[in-house]
Amino acid sequence: MTARWVAALGLGATAWARAEVWTDVAPPAWTDEPPQLSRWIEEGWAAERASDPATAAARYCDAARFGSGQAYYRLGVLSLRERRDPAGEAEGWALLRQAAQIGHREAQGLLERQPLAREGPSSAADAPATRVGAGRPDDLPACLTGGEPPRFDPPAPEQAEAVPHEVVERFVAALPPDKRRHAQLIQRLAPRFAVDGRLALAIARAESNFEARAVSPRNAQGLMQLIPDTAERFGVRNPFDPEQNVRGGLSYLRWLLDRFDGDVALVCAAYNAGEGVVDRYGGVPPYPETRAYVQRILHFYRATRHPRPGPL
Repeated sequence: MTARWVAALGLGATAWARAEVWTDVAPPAWTDEPPQLSRWIEEGWAAERASDPATAAARYCDAARFGSGQAYYRLGVLSLRERRDPAGEAEGWALLRQAAQIGHREAQGLLERQPLAREGPSSAADAPATRVGAGRPDDLPACLTGGEPPRFDPPAPEQAEAVPHEVVERFVAALPPDKRRHAQLIQRLAPRFAVDGRLALAIARAESNFEARAVSPRNAQGLMQLIPDTAERFGVRNPFDPEQNVRGGLSYLRWLLDRFDGDVALVCAAYNAGEGVVDRYGGVPPYPETRAYVQRILHFYRATRHPRPGPL
């Protein structure tokens, strides 16, 4: 890359150093994107760490073609870092623009901090400077503009794997101290109830976001959002005591996992709407709130089956 091109972009050595740092930062752990997109992003990140940018770009491109803002962002920064030429610059900024339009905050911040860039690669020497993100659609990489998208065939239910432990550990480590203590409490207690800690964390995250004093409009209380009847049923005297609440929630989860033979969707639907409602409809009830809740947990946990733990 020429010094003239760098100056026109408003980058300079300091910004390039920041770009190096950005690509060294892992993507957010444990998002609620569809599991296959999360897997592709994780594979891309693993390839980046292994100094294999070609594989990283391919995985990010797979996810970007299905609208992942995180994938657009990762692919854009990878292009800025690895392709030190005008075409790579235009491609990188165009990708960041796409990520920002989807609502990716880091991409939006990066565009705001770098206000000048070339419109495209065709006239690096003397084109007027414009705002970053003014790149044309044909600045996007070929993997996003031509041919058929990659096949999006989720694994069969019996083959789907739960979210990797290391992804969840990164998520827990990044939590604020009080929420991290609550998450670690769930991780510590879950095996005692034969419940996968990752599923229990997914439930607590969706229910209370690890807030021990949380109360819902329906009077569900504490970390696992137990309604008073459920709390009493499982021996919880103080639903705002984190350990009591978690033990009660795990007891209920184990009971549901046994009752619904480890079917995660039915267990989540019952946790949200009650097992009687699931029985009445013969499956996930047609309530928008419950269906959205089930989908969110499945995106977090990824597996559709959980080993049946047996009765309490």
